[in-house]
Amino acid sequence: MYIQKIREDAKVPVRANPSDAGADVFYCGDKDVEIGPNESVILGTGLKIATPVGFVTEVKNRSGIAAKKSLVVGACIIDSGYEGELLINLHNIGKSQQVVKVGDKIAQIIVYKVELDSFEVLPNDVGLYSKTITKSSRGEGGFGSTGAK
Repeated sequence: MYIQKIREDAKVPVRANPSDAGADVFYCGDKDVEIGPNESVILGTGLKIATPVGFVTEVKNRSGIAAKKSLVVGACIIDSGYEGELLINLHNIGKSQQVVKVGDKIAQIIVYKVELDSFEVLPNDVGLYSKTITKSSRGEGGFGSTGAK
């Protein structure tokens, strides 16, 4: 995948281990940022990323800052047509103020292949699951309908 540094001090995404699915991304800004409880900020990475057509780049939490600082990612999908800076939307779901320092790892990105299907509307008298390969016995059950064990 191609990336461009739009800021000289931007860090290239890195995998902590060669087998990791996600590559860590870093905050690239002019100053440290404080995030209060229930606040959100959008942080720059100083990078542009070229997600290929037929793929999507998804921004995910880093387990360390989610567990230790209660900072979680929002606005997670980067489509192949996006040409702007890779921005990371962090939410503080905790009860205390947190600080993100310039150069901190703030999220990870994972690139997935996607099927670009179109949608076909079926009339209401046609059973939706009679037309798909995802048929199951679940029916309209959700939110724990398959049990805990």
